[in-house]
Amino acid sequence: MRENPPALGFGLGLRTEHYNTILETKPKVDWFEALSENYMIPGGKPLHFLDRIRADYPIVMHGVSLSIGSTTPFEQDYLRDLKKLADRIEPAWISDHLCWTGVHGQNIHDLLPLPYTEETVKYVVERVNIVQDYLGRQLLLENVSSYASYIDSSMTEWEFINEIAEQADCLLLLDVNNIYVSSYNHRFDPKDFIDGVPAKRVQQIHLAGHQNNGDYIIDTHDAPVIDPVWDLYGYAISQLGQVSTMIERDDNIPAFEELVKELDIARGISETAMKAVA
Repeated sequence: MRENPPALGFGLGLRTEHYNTILETKPKVDWFEALSENYMIPGGKPLHFLDRIRADYPIVMHGVSLSIGSTTPFEQDYLRDLKKLADRIEPAWISDHLCWTGVHGQNIHDLLPLPYTEETVKYVVERVNIVQDYLGRQLLLENVSSYASYIDSSMTEWEFINEIAEQADCLLLLDVNNIYVSSYNHRFDPKDFIDGVPAKRVQQIHLAGHQNNGDYIIDTHDAPVIDPVWDLYGYAISQLGQVSTMIERDDNIPAFEELVKELDIARGISETAMKAVA
């Protein structure tokens, strides 16, 4: 296993609504996560602001369209633009989702789960290696929220993720909210998921809000983190150790100060969890 990048602390997703606030106030946020596809362009205001913020803060890149599990070949233009952006801003790391987002050149803009089988593991590992070789760096893969399962699945999601990470020598972005959502939808213990992933591979954690519809939960990123997810985050830190953590908010985006307050909650929970296991 290659040496992991250094931990970054506590960060926020970089959103256009907050560009000026960040540049004008220089907030006490350790790092920012940029959505890769928003900046894979030849120029314009997004790249202008990203370059300016990158001068003051570490940046990580997070994508939603790599479609690592798709059965169609990678789009070469996408990989070329992703690498070009990475070469420009030199992110601490690059992540995307362990899922598929479409076939035959059609992106349906949803993060769809994969069947948890040995055959799928082998296929995804080959695809991860292609991307890592092209980018010249390790890739972080994120667990997605799911609302359906496959009858052909022969292992748990965490066993599936573990196999891919070990065989491809890649890293993991553990989305604690997604674990909670999927555990609610599929009726498993979310702590089993956390216990089942290799701590040495977990490089980053996502925290977010969701929409509870009674019988099922939808991952929406449009609300604050709820108490059970905070509790699960504390458990994750107690089991995995200190991990770079960030808050995701993609809709109903509040004032920047509100997200900083939420990030401070994460910081406090992490510190408490680390002291408890020291």
